[in-house]
Amino acid sequence: MVYQIKTIGNNIDQKGLSELGDQFAIDQVTEEKAHAFLCRAQNFHTYKFSENLLAIGRAGAGFNNIPVEQCSSQGIVVFNAPGGNANAVKELVLAMMIFGSRNLKPANKWLSEQLGSDQAIDLAVEKGKKAFSGSEIAGKTIGIIGLGNIGSRVANDAEKLGMKVIGYDPYIAVERAWEISSHVKRVTQLSDIFEQADYITIHTPLTKETRGMYGAENFAKMKKGVVVLNFARDEITDKDAVLEYINNGTIQHFATDFGSEKFYHQDAIFVTPHLGGSTAEASLNCTRMAANSLKRYLMTGEIINSVNFPRVVQELNSPYRITLINKNVPNVVANIAALVSEQSINIANIVNRGQGEFAYTLLDLDESNADKIDALVDQFKANENIVRVRVIQR
Repeated sequence: MVYQIKTIGNNIDQKGLSELGDQFAIDQVTEEKAHAFLCRAQNFHTYKFSENLLAIGRAGAGFNNIPVEQCSSQGIVVFNAPGGNANAVKELVLAMMIFGSRNLKPANKWLSEQLGSDQAIDLAVEKGKKAFSGSEIAGKTIGIIGLGNIGSRVANDAEKLGMKVIGYDPYIAVERAWEISSHVKRVTQLSDIFEQADYITIHTPLTKETRGMYGAENFAKMKKGVVVLNFARDEITDKDAVLEYINNGTIQHFATDFGSEKFYHQDAIFVTPHLGGSTAEASLNCTRMAANSLKRYLMTGEIINSVNFPRVVQELNSPYRITLINKNVPNVVANIAALVSEQSINIANIVNRGQGEFAYTLLDLDESNADKIDALVDQFKANENIVRVRVIQR
């Protein structure tokens, strides 16, 4: 079988797509006939998904553009690419820390206003450069909120640059914790970050907890001359609070990846146009990760890096595998087993894992009779608690 992948929007790295293999065709059918979408920031919140669509791969970490709950109810698995652009964001954050510490924006502006011969400009520079004297990051304390794919990388590299690193993350994953340098000190109170750090950077999703976290309540705890960075989500920043604490000298420099008229023409603020993950390498990594997740799901039914269904991995050694997306209600697994038994089919392996209102089941069957498999599938499709049924033949 050839699976049809439709790319939606721009900036889908073609090299990453070329690695899918002969069982996948790219952009050869309309959206209505595609088995999977591969997208970037295309908005799907008003989109009517076809019954043919099995999965959506988001070539990036964020997925606010995809109606995840709607996809779950239609049996569409949504994948993202966590960490695919982490190195790119990390490098920009470190660059902006140094940029702010060395007063490069106002220094560049001042120098650009110096007119005359090179000799005259050199004389002006010798007299005026002291006004832009900055500070080094070595020996300073950086506070990192969120120690996931990006935050953990910032922590490790900041420590290598000679900084004292403190991190706050009450939800840190075990695998991230193992990757973080032992020299990084974890704090248990968010206030410790704002009270102790000379540099503060945040790397979390947008949640009720993080919305407006960069606001007056937390800024009031900071020392004078702090460099603050937001390359995570725009809504984390209270823009009026940033301006207030720049004016009173608390914030020396604020850098963000999200534009706002309030921040333009401010010497102490540097704004980038959502460049955090915008590198050729990140584009390739994110496309490759999302494409590989789609490939694995379509060919084997296994799920990794999904935002709406749990991770389910099981080696396929049986003639047939049936995948089921079902409502996460009592007795579903028992009913599935009963229907299999009615067909006199032996279950080789079964995995059922739930996430929220829905669950995912991998059902491997010791059966080579296609007619019996078809009859079982018909029974599954007639079950009101089963949303999607797929058959994968080894």
